[in-house]
Amino acid sequence: MPKGSNVPVPAPAVRVELGWGSGTGVPDADASALLLASSGKVRSDADFVFYNQPAHSSGAVRYEGKQRSDGGVSDVLAVDLARLEPAIETVVLAASADGGTFGQIPGLYIRVLDAASGTELARYDSTDATVETAFVLGEFYRRQGAWKFRAVGQGYGSGLAGLATDYGITVDEPQRSASPTAPAAVTPPPQAAAPVTPAPAPPVTPPAEPVRLTKVTLTKDAPSVSLTKQGGTSGAMRVNLNWEMRKQFKGWGAKLGRAVAMHADLDLDLCALFELADGRKGVVQALGNAFGAMHQPPYMLLDGDDRTGATASGENLTINLDHIKDFRRIVLFVTIYEGARSFADLNATVTLQPQHGAPIDFSLDECTVPSTVCALALLTNNGGDLVVQREARYLVPDRGVSPQRTIDHAYGWGMNWTPGRK
Repeated sequence: MPKGSNVPVPAPAVRVELGWGSGTGVPDADASALLLASSGKVRSDADFVFYNQPAHSSGAVRYEGKQRSDGGVSDVLAVDLARLEPAIETVVLAASADGGTFGQIPGLYIRVLDAASGTELARYDSTDATVETAFVLGEFYRRQGAWKFRAVGQGYGSGLAGLATDYGITVDEPQRSASPTAPAAVTPPPQAAAPVTPAPAPPVTPPAEPVRLTKVTLTKDAPSVSLTKQGGTSGAMRVNLNWEMRKQFKGWGAKLGRAVAMHADLDLDLCALFELADGRKGVVQALGNAFGAMHQPPYMLLDGDDRTGATASGENLTINLDHIKDFRRIVLFVTIYEGARSFADLNATVTLQPQHGAPIDFSLDECTVPSTVCALALLTNNGGDLVVQREARYLVPDRGVSPQRTIDHAYGWGMNWTPGRK
C-alpha cells in the first residue's frame, strides 16, 4: 500500500505485525496501540496498549510480544475490531525505537492478517525513515459502521513519550519543583453583620498514576537488575519465553536420494528450579505435570505447555511476588523436548513482566555447542529483594543424563531425578 491509502477490513478480528530486519547494530523496536475517541485523543491512560500495559480493559486490543525469525523481528498486536467499544473511533498503530532511530532499522513494515485464516489483508512498507524515534505506521478507523485500515507513515523525533503525549497520555516524568510563591497581602476583614459559614470544599480526586514507559534490557555488560528498584515488589510476574516458530534443517529424502529441506515442530519447555526459604526444593515443568501453584508452595505456576511453538504467546510461567520472602533462589531454564538436537540457529526472547514495575527482557546468545538445555535467568533473594541475573548459559548433558539433572548439577540443587513424560 502507498502512504495515505486505505482498504476495507472485512475480518472481525485481526493480527497486526510491525516488523523489521535484524542484524548487528540494529536497534530494537516496540509496537503499541492507542484507542482514540472522536476527539482524536484517548479517553484515559487505559486506552494505551504497549509492553507495560499489554491488554485493554475491554479485551479488544492486546500486546502479544515479539516473534523472531532468521531475517527479522516482528512485534505483534491482536485487535478484535468487533469488541471495540462504540466510543472508540480510531486505533493508532505505532512503533518506537529502543536505543537508536528508525533510520538504523531496515525493512520497517506493518501488515494486517485475518486472525482466523491468517490471510494478509493489508501491508505498508516504510522506506523514508531517518532520525525518527517513533512512528505511526497505520490506523484502523470507523467509516459508515465498518472498519478500514489506512497506511500513515508519520514519524516523531520525540520517541514513545512524545507520541503518547500528543494523543493525551500522561507520561511518568521526573517532578519539577514548583516556583516559590510570594505571600499574599493581608487585608483586615470588614465588619460583618453576621458570621458567614464557608461552603465545604469539594472532595479532591487524586490524580491518576501516570504511564511508565521504562523497561530494562539485560545484556552481557549489564546482566542483572533489582526487582525492587523497578517497582516489582508485589503481584504476579509473568515470565514469557518466545521463539522462532519453525525449525528448518537438512535431511535426506529416502526415496529421492538427494538433500531436501525438512521442517520439524520445535517443542521447547520453560521450567524453573526453586529453593524456598525453609529449604524445600523442587521443579516446575510440564514433564510429569509438575505445573506448580500460585497461592501455595512453590508460589509459581506454569500456564500450560505450548508443544509446537505455534501460538503467539509462547510459554509462560507466573511467579507470585507477594511471596518474595518465601523464595531463596529460582533458576529459570528451557529444555528441548523434541524437534531439534540443539539450540543452534534458535532465535528466542525472554521477558519478565511484573504486575507493577518495568518489564525486563533479554535475548539468548547464539548457541555454538550441542546443547539441549539453557539456563535463562537466576533470581536470588537479596535481603527481601529478588535480583534477576541474566544467564543465557547453554549446557551440554553427558550421555544418558537428562537436561534437568544437568541444570541441577550446574547450579548445585542436589535433587534426585526419575524419568518422566508429558
